[in-house]
Amino acid sequence: MSARLIRIAVVYLAIGVTMGIVMGITQQFSLAPVHAHVNLLGWASLAIMGVIYRVYPAAAETRLAQIHFWVHTGALPVFMLGLAAMLTGHEKLHVLVDIGASAVFVAILLFAVNIWRCVRPAAADAPSRPAMRAAA
Repeated sequence: MSARLIRIAVVYLAIGVTMGIVMGITQQFSLAPVHAHVNLLGWASLAIMGVIYRVYPAAAETRLAQIHFWVHTGALPVFMLGLAAMLTGHEKLHVLVDIGASAVFVAILLFAVNIWRCVRPAAADAPSRPAMRAAA
């Protein structure tokens, strides 16, 4: 799971950087919101999720992680294509943004629930009572 997320994240990094370079060269910034979302929901979020799943492998092995992966990676391209279409004058395709953005939101909620359920502080992470008293 971790490797899949990180590999997909790197694809979004390449797409986001390419978009940024092309926008800069052409001085056409109408797709800047797509560029921002590709970088944040594609590159940054997926890479961070991949690292979290590497650090907490039990969370990566759940059915919820599988569902999160497929919903997020399936919905993000729909969201980005719909947003690009809307920003370039194809207003009738707003339904793609509605569906894609909603599904990405659901995927992020699934990730959050999965992490909340699977990631617990280890005994070594919790400060001991004497250390807590000394800090006070």
